[in-house]
Amino acid sequence: MNWDQIESNWKQVKGRFRQKWGKLTGNDLEQAAGIRDRLTGVLQKRYALAKDEAERKLDEFIRSLESPEEEPEGGERSARRPGRRSPTSER
Repeated sequence: MNWDQIESNWKQVKGRFRQKWGKLTGNDLEQAAGIRDRLTGVLQKRYALAKDEAERKLDEFIRSLESPEEEPEGGERSARRPGRRSPTSER
């Protein structure tokens, strides 16, 4: 996910930021509005980080958004739908 995507989908993405960084308030996230420099500043302020460290942590988090999400507990993603057969090779 790139910053253009984050800005355009901010309402959906900001919950993920809140999960990752619980010290961020709703107001912090509204003011940041998906803008990288603003988010970096908020992280610096709330977590007492140096600018370069806040940028690094933010970049790592954004990369984690690109990777597939972990499977929910109970294996809901891998559960087959009723009436569907699993693919098998017939020999």
